[in-house]
This record gives sequence, structure tokens and C-alpha cells, in this order.
Amino acid sequence: MSFDRLIDRIVELKNPTVAGLDPLYSYIPDYIKAKYDHIEDPLEAASKAVLEYNCALIDALHDIVPAVKPQAAYYEIYGWYGMKTFAETISYAKQKGMYVIADGKRNDIGSTMGAYAMAHLGEIEIRGQKIEPFGADALTVNGYLGTDGIDPLLPICKEKDKGIFVLVKTSNPSSGELQDKKMYGRPANTVYELMGDMCEKWGEAAPGVKYGYSSVGAVVGATYPEQLAELRQRLPHTFFLVPGYGAQGGGAAGVAKGFDENGLGAIVNSSRAILCAWQKEKCDERDFAGAARREAIRMREDIVSHINLK
Repeated sequence: MSFDRLIDRIVELKNPTVAGLDPLYSYIPDYIKAKYDHIEDPLEAASKAVLEYNCALIDALHDIVPAVKPQAAYYEIYGWYGMKTFAETISYAKQKGMYVIADGKRNDIGSTMGAYAMAHLGEIEIRGQKIEPFGADALTVNGYLGTDGIDPLLPICKEKDKGIFVLVKTSNPSSGELQDKKMYGRPANTVYELMGDMCEKWGEAAPGVKYGYSSVGAVVGATYPEQLAELRQRLPHTFFLVPGYGAQGGGAAGVAKGFDENGLGAIVNSSRAILCAWQKEKCDERDFAGAARREAIRMREDIVSHINLK
């Protein structure tokens, strides 16, 4: 299963982290931007700069970080050129052996969700040829439309060895406005607990083989460590994607509550801290990838010191 592959890589590298590739133009060193000044269309020039930036980061990180997570919105802002860069970033990361989580938070019902599934995880047949449009290993999805929005993904997860991460308890400050609402008279006390229970149920269609985690994972924020601990106990077959470490305020001690007794069961995301490490260090801009690597190593050591990763 898909998360078995991801966990294998985590164990091999002794690193349960993922680098979020959310590239604002302001993050990119000026010397890279200058290479594309001759291109008339600013969106095309920016997209090419982003791709060079991303590839350099992947080169610097692929032997120490098991996965990357490109967030689709940061490519959509550059129009169709940006979506081409999104696809090329996924392809390059996979060539380097990295597991790729497409962060799109997609959801819809019926055939529309089926189209999202084919676009990001599956394949489409054109002229008798089967083609993967984006080819990610996993996709973040919004499960709050219910089972109609998840069912189209499950056969692809099973047949194509893919995974999904369903929004359960998100890291943003206002998440509790909906997700923390009490539901009296149900086994689940809150909306997020019910969503977690649904992940466990959906995962029965694509069970894990090696580690016991299904292909249906959950997004659970580092900014809510007590809920993270509670959900780890409640959802024994659900692998966690944990955003909110670092820039959003989540720390390693809290994040550790999302892992099982073997130091597995979760992968922790960092985006800005890695992407902008060169700016924080105030190092030479040409060493931006080296700074990203140093921050990724620091993050790895910080988190591993709090879990029992075997």
C-alpha cells in the first residue's frame, strides 16, 4: 500500500518529515529571478524561476527528507505556467526517489470527484494511451462532503498504490468553529472525532499490509497536541499528515503525540522554515539550498529526539 512505501522511506532515512514546496516569488533568490528577465510574460518567467528553485531544493533534500508536499495554490497563482511547474516538480521529485503529496484539498461529489482522482492520483486514457496527468503519490482531500466525495478515490488508492489525507483536525486557529462542535448522543463527541472515525471506516477498503496503516490518512494539526494524542489512540489504522510545526507554532514535543510506540504513524510538514531558511540565516542567496538542507536536518533531529523511531 501507498503509505507502506512512505513509511519504508521514513524508516530508511530515520526522518518522519515532509518539506512543503509552497513557493512564493519573494522566497526565490534574485540571481535565479534574473535568469528569466528576458521572458516577456511575467507569469511564465516566475514559473520557470520557481521550477529552478524547487529542483535545487529537491537536489539538496532528497537524501535526507522522504517526501515533498507541493501546495497547488502556490502554483495556480502563476496561471497555466504554474500548473506546468507543479507537474514538473512532482515528476522531478519522484525521479529523485521522493514520495509526493499533492496538497490540493480537493473535494466534490460523483463524477467530478472522480475527475479529481484521475487528475492527481490516477490516469486517463487518450488515443488508446493511458497517461498520468500529475502522478502524485497522495492527495489531500476535504471529507466534509461525506462519503460521496471519498468513494471515487478508494479504488484508485487500492489499484494504483496511492494514498489520501483527509482533513480531520486542521492547524488553523478557527478550525474549532466547526471541527470542535459537540455531537451529543453519538459515539464520537466532536465533529473532528466523527471525521476521524470515518477515515478508519473508509480505510477498510484499502488496508495497509506491512505497518497496519490504510491508504486513507488524516490531516491533524501540530497546533493542537492534545487532540493529536487523542486521535492517535482513537485511529490506530490511520496515518497522520501533521502541518503546523515551526512557523505556525507547533513544537516537537507536541508533534510527538501523533506517533505510535514505534515512532511511526505520522509525517510532519514544514514549509516556510525550509523554503526561507536562507533568508532567516542571512546567508549568501546562492546557498539557499544548503540553508534548506541545514534546516531540514535541524527539524529531523528535533522531532526524532522526542519519538522512538526504530
